Amino acid sequence: MIRTPINPWPWSLKFGYNQAEILEKTNRQLICAGQTSVDAEGNPQHPDDMRKQIMLTMDNLEAVLNAADMDLANVTRVSIYTTDVDEAVKNFDVLGSRFGAFNAMPPMTLLGVSRLAILGLMFEIEASAAD
Repeated sequence: MIRTPINPWPWSLKFGYNQAEILEKTNRQLICAGQTSVDAEGNPQHPDDMRKQIMLTMDNLEAVLNAADMDLANVTRVSIYTTDVDEAVKNFDVLGSRFGAFNAMPPMTLLGVSRLAILGLMFEIEASAAD
């Protein structure tokens, strides 16, 4: 896969994402369901701790990607839903370090929502990937 970043303005780069990317020569596409801070049985984890929820959410996203023989370098788009935008943004360094380890800056959207599907969850990430 060849990725060409599109950034008519550079401001998003300091937040760790490109405004857009052109994807060429892809083979497979993976559309992931929203991943959250749940254990292997689907039980919510880390109530009231945004940072730990983000970390486990990223672990779960990576598990899904790995099951498809992909990793964070393959992520082509991210949508994030959170019940507390300010608290999520305070902890975005977690995303930066995880994606940064793969030199990945996929286009991203962050949305504040009143709640997520499972009570107690504060952060959900939905991703698409390709190789």
